[in-house]
Amino acid sequence: MECAICHTRRPRRFCPGVRGDICSICCGSEREVTVSCPLDCEYLREARRHEKPLPLDPEQIPNRDIKVSEEFLDGHVALVETLANAMADAASRIPGAVDTDARDAVKGLIRTYRTLESGVYYASRPESILAAGIFDAAQEAVSGFQREERQDTGLTRTRDSDVLKALVFLERIGIDRNNGRPRGRAFIDALRQFYAEGDSPEPAASDSLILP
Repeated sequence: MECAICHTRRPRRFCPGVRGDICSICCGSEREVTVSCPLDCEYLREARRHEKPLPLDPEQIPNRDIKVSEEFLDGHVALVETLANAMADAASRIPGAVDTDARDAVKGLIRTYRTLESGVYYASRPESILAAGIFDAAQEAVSGFQREERQDTGLTRTRDSDVLKALVFLERIGIDRNNGRPRGRAFIDALRQFYAEGDSPEPAASDSLILP
């Protein structure tokens, strides 16, 4: 019996991504590179615990002029949760969607909400169909969130600047979870598991990334 990927070494584990038995070396080298790994794969989940983000100069982090404080996060749990859930759900429904698409969607959303601050609305919808689908889902989620606020209280408490800060927060989570793998979905996975019931935001990233 031989590995379903390299066809050389003896297989050591079943890979749900290729629906066959593979060796541990191929599991490590081809994971989220040539193999689209299901997010519930036990070997992928174990690898996540030891994965390190790509090196990044903190000065190169985008949108550093937007401050995201712990106080803001504590006061806008529902908004951030709504955005994270909408993006994760969209990514799970769109075949082939990976972290690059999710990050591109967030970038487009941030550009869009920056224009709102200037008083001129311009939707920076990504050209990629996959990223655009995630972008649209997040936009719809924000509209629904603000609509529910109006129905419940008679006014919209969530400002465009609040949405912008929430998006920048998610962008920094995406940066922290970037493992550089072409089919990587660590960011999408983080969005799926972003909140435990009743808890506040619990970013796994360093404070220097999340709260510059």
